[in-house]
Amino acid sequence: MSDTAGDFTQLRREYVSQGIADNSLVADPFQQFTQWFDVACQVRPDDATSMTLATANKQGMPSARIVLLKHFDADGFAWYTDYQSQKGQALAENPQAEILFYWYGLERQIRIQGRVEKLTVDQADIYFHQRPLGSQLSAAASEQSQPVASRQVLEERVAQLQAQFTEQEIPCPQRWGGYRLIPEKFEFWQGRENRLHDRFQYRLSDNNWIIERLQP
Repeated sequence: MSDTAGDFTQLRREYVSQGIADNSLVADPFQQFTQWFDVACQVRPDDATSMTLATANKQGMPSARIVLLKHFDADGFAWYTDYQSQKGQALAENPQAEILFYWYGLERQIRIQGRVEKLTVDQADIYFHQRPLGSQLSAAASEQSQPVASRQVLEERVAQLQAQFTEQEIPCPQRWGGYRLIPEKFEFWQGRENRLHDRFQYRLSDNNWIIERLQP
């Protein structure tokens, strides 16, 4: 074993939360998500919207990263980014993805899988100008996921943009916008004692949601 290796087989944690009763689930997974999301916002409001976004390119190579949920409704779950970023390029090649919410304090996670589409230019523009000025400048200055010589280069770009648009609204870059994941499958997971976790899957079939309990 190398000097940098680690053995974590003896590391343990126990899950102690109450489980999910079959009759406690609502028929609509969006409503079920809303119930859990509202609780997460009460327990940890600063982190409730963090979600892992998993994509894969046309070769099938997966990649995952944390992004922030910005809004959701019955049409899907939305976030914003640079279309030329690694995730943007992957979604252009393979417009399918999965998002994962994990709320540590509640011992809960939700996986949502489906196809992805771009939001409209108007939606992107509205949200872009709701962001703090610093976030607007950073998005306009940075070509996300592309190599850069140094941090100083980025800081100089930001300074130039700030000077250029001192008295004007910063335009939303054409390469920047939003995506919406349109769900085809949800999985609600609740940690339980002895790893006998509760898992429920909502699967879309002929425009109806089928609910199934999954083995842990």
